[in-house]
Amino acid sequence: MNQSTKADHPRATNRSRPHSLAIPHQEQQADRPPHSYERWLIGKLLHLAGSPPLCFRLWNGETINTDGVTAKYTLQLSDPKALYQLVGNPNLAFGDLYSSGRLEVEGSLPDLMAALYRAVQDARERWPRWLEALWRNHSPRSTSVSEARDNIHHHYDLGNDFYSLWLDKAEMQYTCAYYEEAGLSLEQAQLAKLEHVCRKLRLKPGQTVVEAGCGWGGLARYMAREHGVKVHAYNISKEQIEFARAEARRQNLDHLINYVEDDYRNISGQYDAFVSVGMLEHVGKDNFDELAQVIKRALKPEGMALLHSIGRNRPMLMNAWIEKRIFPGAYPPSIGEFMGICESGEFSVLDVENLRLHYARTLEDWMSRFQEHESEVVEMYGEEFNRAWRMYLAGSIAAFQAGALQLFQVVFTHGQNNNLLLNRKHLYTTPAAPEAV
Repeated sequence: MNQSTKADHPRATNRSRPHSLAIPHQEQQADRPPHSYERWLIGKLLHLAGSPPLCFRLWNGETINTDGVTAKYTLQLSDPKALYQLVGNPNLAFGDLYSSGRLEVEGSLPDLMAALYRAVQDARERWPRWLEALWRNHSPRSTSVSEARDNIHHHYDLGNDFYSLWLDKAEMQYTCAYYEEAGLSLEQAQLAKLEHVCRKLRLKPGQTVVEAGCGWGGLARYMAREHGVKVHAYNISKEQIEFARAEARRQNLDHLINYVEDDYRNISGQYDAFVSVGMLEHVGKDNFDELAQVIKRALKPEGMALLHSIGRNRPMLMNAWIEKRIFPGAYPPSIGEFMGICESGEFSVLDVENLRLHYARTLEDWMSRFQEHESEVVEMYGEEFNRAWRMYLAGSIAAFQAGALQLFQVVFTHGQNNNLLLNRKHLYTTPAAPEAV
């Protein structure tokens, strides 16, 4: 297989481009002892969070524990105002305070976040309504045609140099890998994911495929190279499209792939397969019916479709800090909302697979590589950005480990299509992962 390496990847020219997270700074150092009501606030906060196994170390060095709970982690607050921000809305303030260095964590950050997720999930059912309103996650930003490009630019156009530090060196996949065997490397698991997707779509040489939201183009190149199909791949990230086109030319695949810098809503033509890996989270639930109609008109009568997306077991807004600072417009759909897309398009659902633990493992590999290159990230974008992305990766690991997030792969087709297989043997005839990368 003709795999690209980091040294071969085309580079963007934005290595030193500034990127602001727009996090408010309110650094107020204090060595005064906490007031009695501040101690009470911390105790109340811990109780409302389900008494997780942690303690607080305050700005004057005083430690506050929860009675009867053995602390595995310590949160250190640098100043009194940090406490009030945290109590006011921990969903937003925790990430902001950590990013700015006003909150420090002693112990494993992913493990702490997982413990918090589990504790809060159990405690939340007992919260009063006013608290739900106070600690609410705001509705995601619009994902209309005009706003979608800005949302994508905020996250995906940070620079190819940045992402190539910690994504796989095979095809720059920024989506869940497939660890069909425990010992796979990140590169092997990402290629296994691409093969798993292709097998589910039952690709054959000469077929045509349309991809919505192609990232750096790795799936399109894999489909063309390994399965001999022609691909039209849509993306509104200028930097990703430029990378994808250059890499397709380098691998002599540009005659099979057309990378289109345009919105998925403008897909035209009919194809043997429709695929989208990691885009549905950015579509917005108000646009799910429109997406269904796009797929319906783009798919040939016997065509196969696959959507791969982060999701949830029930409808819930994205964490306020993630949506505001990292992923504007993000909304992972519940499994019911996922099925609503299929209902809206009158599709027959053929297969649903949940790869939740695969994504937790993927994120662990990403974070390990990210931490190896933190000095370079700081050089690119500064310490605050670096801490924010460390928090983002750690929190994402925790969310998948604790079951707060899922990863769904759904395969479907037109309701009247009878050209269907009667079993799943085609998925497992040989290992999906290459022996080595």
